[in-house]
Amino acid sequence: MMRLWTLLAMLLVFASSVPAAEFYIDPQHGNPAGDGSADKPWRSLQEVIDGGLVQSRQWDALPYNADRKLVAKNEGAPIQPGDTMWLRSGDYGDVTIRKHYNTGVITIAAQQGHTPRFRSLLLQSSSHWALKGLHVSPEFGSGAKSRTMIDVQSHGWNGPVHDVLVEQCVLQSTADSSGWTAADWNQRAVSGIGADGQRIVIRGNRLKNVNFGISVSASHSLVERNVVENFCGDGLRGLGNHSLFQYNLVKNCYDVNDNHDDGFQSWSTGPGGVGSGEVIGIVLRGNTIINSEDPNQPHRGTLQGIGCFDGMFVDWTIENNVVIVDHYHGITLGGARNCRFVNNTVLDPNDRRPGPAALRIGKHKRGTVSTGCIVRNNLVSAMHVDGQEMTVDHNLVVEDPASVFVAPDQFDLQLRAGSPAIDAGSGDLAPAVDIQGIARPQGPAFDIGAHEYAPK
Repeated sequence: MMRLWTLLAMLLVFASSVPAAEFYIDPQHGNPAGDGSADKPWRSLQEVIDGGLVQSRQWDALPYNADRKLVAKNEGAPIQPGDTMWLRSGDYGDVTIRKHYNTGVITIAAQQGHTPRFRSLLLQSSSHWALKGLHVSPEFGSGAKSRTMIDVQSHGWNGPVHDVLVEQCVLQSTADSSGWTAADWNQRAVSGIGADGQRIVIRGNRLKNVNFGISVSASHSLVERNVVENFCGDGLRGLGNHSLFQYNLVKNCYDVNDNHDDGFQSWSTGPGGVGSGEVIGIVLRGNTIINSEDPNQPHRGTLQGIGCFDGMFVDWTIENNVVIVDHYHGITLGGARNCRFVNNTVLDPNDRRPGPAALRIGKHKRGTVSTGCIVRNNLVSAMHVDGQEMTVDHNLVVEDPASVFVAPDQFDLQLRAGSPAIDAGSGDLAPAVDIQGIARPQGPAFDIGAHEYAPK
């Protein structure tokens, strides 16, 4: 499990980044000879970076190894740790920030009322940066497009990346994909946000019409309150240890290629390749995954909800999630040890194959048996738990959704009055609030599923 102090320390890095000075960049009215003031803004973010106007640090020599030391870079430059660069409306193109390890957070943010537009942004081998309110699309310009719109990237030669915030950005391959063919999806959809390294926060972003949504191999990271709408790969990926994915919305999968699409996917790597290691301490909390909102959606496929194969998956917590998919992998871990599945709701919206959507725990593909898991208070279309020393109690299989939920055909899986899930759960290890933040319990006992019944 990710320790609370680790997450709090990570958030404190960004919460304490009070700007010491403010600078302005204006692609339409700025000048490279300006001083970065509100009246004399610079013209280009890339020119600011390449012109040595940011005081930072870099490794004393390359290639990077653990014995390298950080030394001053651009000492005395005007932009220093704690400062903010306000971006005004205009096109910024493809921006690369590389080898800038700040001693405190430097913020790049949209000025209020402005829309700074990027084709892509690569933040490589750097630390203590915050990116806020950027608009990113390969349609904002011409030329060869990047595979990932915002890429937070470590590099074997240049060094690792860590302590980065990506917040309130809007990313889209196109504004409108309604006329796209399958070939268009494969050729034109690019991925949203990719991040490796450590202590990456991805919060409150909106991604639309993308290939893969948010892919995080970073450890000790936070991915929360993002929306991934219309995707043809996986909505979320979590491959690093001790990371928290919470209150994200993933919806509308387009099945246009051979990728096995998942709302959330993870797998391990080790000396023997994929499936030979462990992914440790992931928390999935309060996320909503919907296969498709429109039954007539073009290229509609069958989405796997939380599909985690090639474990082992160790010390995971999966709680308060709502998964609505017409695939038998609603929530699946193949190779789980000491994991908790508590108060999730998994519903199959129809009776077609493949299905019904289930909560499943099974063996690793290499035959290792799952052990020591707790499966409690889950409200599901089906359940299959295979393993040793497993605790399975207070779960409910839904046979008639209309008798359980307010409006299942409209994806409203709040509990209706008289639902058999009300007051039928256990308080042992149940989350203190439900997916909407409503305190548990509201009645004499805890409810089953992601929603706690709270009569108005």
